[in-house]
Amino acid sequence: MLEGEKVLRKVIITAAVTGQGPTPSMSDYLPATPKQIADDAVKAYEAGAAIVHVHARKHETGEPTPDLNVFREIVSDIKSRCNVVINITTGGAGNEKERIAVVPEFKPELATLNCGSLSGTMIHVGERMKSFKFAWEEARIKQEDLIFPNTYKMMREYSQICKENDTKPEIEIWDSGQVGAVEFMVMRQYVSKPLHVQFVMGGLSGMPATPGTLVFVYEHARKVLGDFTWSVAAVGKDQMPIAAVTLALGGHVRVGMEDSLWAGYGRLARSSAEQVSRVVAMAQQMSIVPATPDEAREMLGLKGGDKVNF
Repeated sequence: MLEGEKVLRKVIITAAVTGQGPTPSMSDYLPATPKQIADDAVKAYEAGAAIVHVHARKHETGEPTPDLNVFREIVSDIKSRCNVVINITTGGAGNEKERIAVVPEFKPELATLNCGSLSGTMIHVGERMKSFKFAWEEARIKQEDLIFPNTYKMMREYSQICKENDTKPEIEIWDSGQVGAVEFMVMRQYVSKPLHVQFVMGGLSGMPATPGTLVFVYEHARKVLGDFTWSVAAVGKDQMPIAAVTLALGGHVRVGMEDSLWAGYGRLARSSAEQVSRVVAMAQQMSIVPATPDEAREMLGLKGGDKVNF
């Protein structure tokens, strides 16, 4: 920004640093061990991310895991090095009970709450891959009948566990129909206002990552849910274009190598920090500056990093 230029607003940038979709064979730069995940998260913070979203992977093979010991290794390492907000996934590897176990174990400030089941297959990605470093990758990617389950029972139980541990749910909406699921939870007081919503765009069986879709689902959610803070994550090549639209509409932005392995056309990202830096530069051209972790805590009403269990 230029000297003397006023700040229009502050944007919360989230870096989702690894996820469970991308595999080591897709990019040599993908954080695939606990140490690499923590290092990538800290670099993203240094680049301007206020929040890092964390999944866990096994030391030896980079396979996604629900192992709480691995999660603890990652989140403790990150916390020891910076003040970033750590958002732990409840949508990662494991069964229904294993996925939510991170919340009572770590009592994080923020955790994801997915609002509907989806097809979890990555067969469309596997069609383009010629080789795999690990057997688990090929089996995972070519599984056509894989489901990402998020039932109403799970939504009720997960939201209750978040309440019991003073963890704010980041409400993940993968398609427009899931706005109704959020309304259902609000009406039954499973989740409490003020809500923090994230629109996830570009999944194979979710809503497409287009500006028109984003405007529609945002306006629809406003009519149904009222006021809320909101962020957008877009998958693959649409990550940066949708980030630009989100900034223009007044939302917060998620990037990171969970969602896209690219930093620019045809160039693999070396880290999630590269993607964060692109959003920072884009935002500054619009007189928008990245929020600090403590500013993000205040904006989202989080309990603070001193009240987590790690």
